[in-house]
Amino acid sequence: MHREELRAYMDNLLEAPRFQDYCPNGLQVEGRAELRQVVCGVTASQALLDEAIRRRADAVLVHHGWFWKSDDSRVTGIRRRRLATILGADLNLFAYHLPLDAHPELGNNAELARRAGWRIDGRFGDQGIGFTGTLSAPANAAQLGTQLEALLGRATLLIGNGERQIARLAWCSGGAQDYFEQAIQTGADCFVSGEISEQTVHLARESGIPYIAAGHHATERFGIMALAAHLQNKLGLDCQFVDIDNPV
Repeated sequence: MHREELRAYMDNLLEAPRFQDYCPNGLQVEGRAELRQVVCGVTASQALLDEAIRRRADAVLVHHGWFWKSDDSRVTGIRRRRLATILGADLNLFAYHLPLDAHPELGNNAELARRAGWRIDGRFGDQGIGFTGTLSAPANAAQLGTQLEALLGRATLLIGNGERQIARLAWCSGGAQDYFEQAIQTGADCFVSGEISEQTVHLARESGIPYIAAGHHATERFGIMALAAHLQNKLGLDCQFVDIDNPV
């Protein structure tokens, strides 16, 4: 498959042009034109690049790519090493950030809901990347935290009243702790995200709405896995998901 054919397909599938994001979405680094094997992962780290080369991949597809707005633009240190690696191997780098959070079927939040058995009934937050819905069976916040630990394979952090029953749930994968107030305004009885900040604790305690931090990496594995499976099934590409361990 040609590189530009894959780029156009994913840009259209994920509606990448409609998002205002903190990084460029789509093809971030151009490599060889013909693609047969793609290594997929959460973040374009050095470890993922090295694994892609070991597997003789033609492209790397991730949720967290490079060239963030807050980045130092100088090509030194770790940035130089990563670029030298990918350019030296003639690898392509594709990255989809907010488009892969928001997609209604393949996105991180949609896939988290599908695997957890949650029913989606609404959206909130910037560009609609936060989701709302209901649980498949009655549970309180502490029970939901335990269920998430089993699903994600990592410990969760629950702040607030673990005994609160959850009639409505709000969630947003990754570093969405700043959406907590908006989640409360949707009428949610609990908010699930990946990360947590110091002020999140006070908001959970004072609002009475529990907050569950389930891990940035852990809550954002499922979207890229779903996209990889979709590309393999629809386009016949060899797409291999590689999980580079990250406890955060």
